[in-house]
Amino acid sequence: MIRVTLPHHLRQLANVSGEIALKVEGQITQRSILDALEGCYPMLRGTIRDQITHERRAFIRFFACGQDLSLESPDAPLPDQVVSGAEKFMIVGAMAGG
Repeated sequence: MIRVTLPHHLRQLANVSGEIALKVEGQITQRSILDALEGCYPMLRGTIRDQITHERRAFIRFFACGQDLSLESPDAPLPDQVVSGAEKFMIVGAMAGG
């Protein structure tokens, strides 16, 4: 199982508390995790990535194993720690301002 954390506002939208455990088929990538997440929680479609282009929204970031994975290819394999469930795949709302 893949462990996923969401920012507070997306947890409220999906009506979940805490982290989410997802069963993801095939290779574990950002795309496969987001596909599984949107499949289980259709109300999240369009909130994390654009519904048409499937590109990450500007103020959403992805982290795992202490690394910012936001600019990585969505089809790049994720670290083994995420695949094994030892580490979480974190979806974080970025902040803007100055």
